[in-house]
Amino acid sequence: MGYYLNSTQAYSLYESETKKPYFVDKTVMLKVLIPFVAEGNNHICITRPRRFGKSVMAAMVGAFFSKGVDSSCIFDSLKIAQASEKGMTEVSPVNKRLDYREHMNQYNVIYINFIKPANISKSYDEFINSIEVFLIRDLRKRFPDTDYWEGLSLVDFLGLIYADTQEKFILIFDEWDCIFHKSYTSNEDRKSFINWLAAMTKDTGYVALSYMTGVLPIAKYSSGSTINNFQEYTMATDDLFSEYFGFTETEVDELYARYRKRTSNCEISREDLKAWYDGYHTPSQERMYNPRSVVEALTRNRIRSYWTATGTYGEISTYIMNDRADVKKDVALMVAGEAVSARVEEFAATSMNLTTRNEILSAMVVYGFLNYEDGKVHIPNRELMDEFAKTIRERENLGYINRLAVESERMLNATMKGDTKTMEEILQFAHDTETPLLDYNDETELTAIVNLVYLAARDSYYVERENKAGEGYTDFIFYPERTGDDGIILELKVDDTPETAIAQIKDRKYILKFQGKMAERKRHTGRVLLVGIGYDKKKKEHRCRIEVVQNVQ
Repeated sequence: MGYYLNSTQAYSLYESETKKPYFVDKTVMLKVLIPFVAEGNNHICITRPRRFGKSVMAAMVGAFFSKGVDSSCIFDSLKIAQASEKGMTEVSPVNKRLDYREHMNQYNVIYINFIKPANISKSYDEFINSIEVFLIRDLRKRFPDTDYWEGLSLVDFLGLIYADTQEKFILIFDEWDCIFHKSYTSNEDRKSFINWLAAMTKDTGYVALSYMTGVLPIAKYSSGSTINNFQEYTMATDDLFSEYFGFTETEVDELYARYRKRTSNCEISREDLKAWYDGYHTPSQERMYNPRSVVEALTRNRIRSYWTATGTYGEISTYIMNDRADVKKDVALMVAGEAVSARVEEFAATSMNLTTRNEILSAMVVYGFLNYEDGKVHIPNRELMDEFAKTIRERENLGYINRLAVESERMLNATMKGDTKTMEEILQFAHDTETPLLDYNDETELTAIVNLVYLAARDSYYVERENKAGEGYTDFIFYPERTGDDGIILELKVDDTPETAIAQIKDRKYILKFQGKMAERKRHTGRVLLVGIGYDKKKKEHRCRIEVVQNVQ
């Protein structure tokens, strides 16, 4: 067992993962990989956003195939064993019947997570040299009968080993693109790394499978035919492997059932998980949840944002602030709850090299900050919505959009106090701002503006938009996160009165939805504010009205 070759690292990581209370068994993915290995000379690159389980799955692949450790104690009790027992046929022309035991622990596996050497290195040369030194050392110990001399390249040494022994290797490269985010790497360094990957994997007889993961697709970096041997599988366009990264609805249902059994005072509802961490989808339209955030929430018994918005998000927010390609307006619309049309391009997004609107929006999809569906992009869930809203509220150079967001503090306070005059003034400011966000001609557009001017409410409310409530549909319900805070039910009307809006709230019994959700959350409020907003298109005027319902439990 070596440092990179047949090491115990992948086994240890995956074994510990299987012992966690919210472990999800995705070993059936091996059913897809085994034929690739059996055929030989296959190269796969799976790209997903951060926190979507890439490293867990890479560790699983390494633990399964590596000769380093007998991993039967893990896999004999997992789904891949059940799949094998069911006798799945026609897996591939090479391997028509799946028996996982024929492939488990049968391969020399080179397993490298590039994050560690990238983090401890101070230059690209130090990074790549440290990998080669350790790997050559491992190979010399494992294959002492193959000649090695000073100056022999790693690739040539692997070729000699294969010539002497006919033994093939599985290469697992996790987080392949992390080196591209280091300040010490230049464009030339990035090209050198692409060439290194090409030399290790392309046109080599010793590779049974190259399995590579990362956030960024490799196509943009590879000029011409440099590294065109990899089949790339992305979340936006490729279904193969999609169910193994992220949690499906069924898997989250199962995890939530576990949570209910093992947690004495459950603070999280199933709807909370959906609102906060769902919003992604596979190309075949299966819904996907952010797995890391779901597990963190259930483990800590607390709903909040677990997406650490460092590095990549800071780079993307720079484009928003500088209004590259008029992206600022798109982001404002998405924060207001709208989807915007975009042409998502499958390319690698390096920091500070994006110029067009489609490039920037595509980068946001690649990094997981936006979801792409039916030709449009949108903010997928509350966890990410909070990150975008924070950027809008903190950045003065976003101009009128920032001012609308800042006014949202005053709008919320005015609503709590029943100060309809101030509310009308703020809405008029939103309408008359020097760069109108929308044409402002129907309820959809009015809804987007109102969403922005109540942006501050998201700090202390769970805001639900256009959901079924009672006998009809309401525009907004604000559920207080803290016991004792006022609730808000808000209805919008174009060319109608705020009195009509409030009457609709009452007639259609929207308050029943509010009461049910608050009971589910084990919280109560002393008041519910019924807020009606009307807009007269001819006069271009807003009118607001508030009624208070007391003692709602």
